[in-house]
Amino acid sequence: MESRLNGNIMSSDDHKKLMQDGEVVESLRAEIEKAEPSRRSQILEKFFLAALSSVPWVGGVLSAAETYRSEESTNKLNHLRTEWLKEHQKKILMLAQTLQDIGERLNNLGEEIDERVQSEEYLALVRKAFRVWDESDTDEKRRLLTNVITNAAGTRACSDDVIRLFLDWIKLYNEVHFAVIREIFQNPGSTRFDIWSGLYGEIPRENSSAADLYKFLIRELSTGGVIRQERDINAVGQFVRKRPPHVRRGAAPTTLESAFEDTKPYVLTALGSEFVHYTMNELVPRIAGDSGTQ
Repeated sequence: MESRLNGNIMSSDDHKKLMQDGEVVESLRAEIEKAEPSRRSQILEKFFLAALSSVPWVGGVLSAAETYRSEESTNKLNHLRTEWLKEHQKKILMLAQTLQDIGERLNNLGEEIDERVQSEEYLALVRKAFRVWDESDTDEKRRLLTNVITNAAGTRACSDDVIRLFLDWIKLYNEVHFAVIREIFQNPGSTRFDIWSGLYGEIPRENSSAADLYKFLIRELSTGGVIRQERDINAVGQFVRKRPPHVRRGAAPTTLESAFEDTKPYVLTALGSEFVHYTMNELVPRIAGDSGTQ
């Protein structure tokens, strides 16, 4: 079957995909317009509305899909609108799947989260998370956002201000940053040499673009408060100042410190550890209670 669009031929496969999009849109609409009077469904409806209101193109897709269905029978389809719907097909499916996954996970957390999920403080986090979700260009970031917004409903180990910081980190950083964070979490006390070796193996030249990128990553995560060099602490949690090493008299070193230096161990900061607990469920299956201890 073929449809003619302003002189262009749309294949039956394209037609079928658009009709599938219409079904997805109807599924989203059904989630929004549930008439079930249960308190639980009303609570989840607030979540869905907060999420969808933060994705600017959703309203346009709903409107375009309605117009598409109404015009299909008369064969007066607009080519540009059809192509626009096809362009958004993948995102529609991802959004629907994300909402379904979060909805199921919130349901599994039980009624004790009901007050939290319908609070304006939590819904504000949902709106911010889905604004970042819409701007994310990788499945990795969207998965981390799903984890953090679900865990933010089920635990109060971190304040909402910290959760907003985590959302900013997901927006700012990318997969190579997250890979470094995972490596340090799994192997605390790793040096820059250890981190690179664990991720990539062979050490590149100091004047290579790879070395420049690696120094940039470590610098960004350090100044961002995610990682730090390991330090001793005293009984009340204060960091102990390191004594300067004894310098032997002799010739000064002839080279700068390596990007892959192998004597200074790195660990996650307290915020960095909480970020892992909130976002990387494959490393930390569950978060402990609201006491703040993991």
